Amino acid sequence: MVLAEDLESLKVIALMGGCHGPVFVSSQVLAGALATSPQTASRRLKALESQRLITRTMNPDGQHITVTKEGEDELRREYAEYCRLFGHEGGHYTLSGVVVSGLGEGRYYMSLEPYKKQFLRHLGFEPYPGTLNLRLAGSDIPTRKKIETLTWIPIQGFSAEGRTFGGVRCLPCRINDISCGIVVPGRSHYPEDIVEVIAPVGLRDALHLKENDRVNVEVAYD
Repeated sequence: MVLAEDLESLKVIALMGGCHGPVFVSSQVLAGALATSPQTASRRLKALESQRLITRTMNPDGQHITVTKEGEDELRREYAEYCRLFGHEGGHYTLSGVVVSGLGEGRYYMSLEPYKKQFLRHLGFEPYPGTLNLRLAGSDIPTRKKIETLTWIPIQGFSAEGRTFGGVRCLPCRINDISCGIVVPGRSHYPEDIVEVIAPVGLRDALHLKENDRVNVEVAYD
């Protein structure tokens, strides 16, 4: 969990333009913005770097800082909480992607009993052994990033048959009138333009989908 003072420092760097590329931020400059000492500002920069929320490079003119994807995600989560706090109205996000073939691993993982039981408990259905993979257009990536700020459901990893299976996070969604779930592996860096969907039925057959057919996924939020 990011400490409040570190999040405050991250916000200041983002306001200086750190989400868009490297910006010059000395300890003295950050100290002035935070109304604290340069020593404290330096400690906060080290803390942000150790949490991989920023990257720092030294150039002849001084220190340049960039907010990482992880740092931007933390700021988006903070924004989402303030939206809920101050009466942000509910609605839904729509992701539009084309059907693509996966690696075939979804069929195996969705057949494992510990995963199936957790999905049943959290989503209300046992997943069909397989996933529907969708590739998003570039214009849908900002919406995908907004969805990252929502509250995802953790699916715990487990050990079986001498193997360790990692945790997964999922988010309820719908395709047409079918209740589904977006799933993202917890261990790996997942491509932001790929959405992997589970459902109680085989979606390709149920919706008569072929490769490169376009599908809309709706995610509700409060």
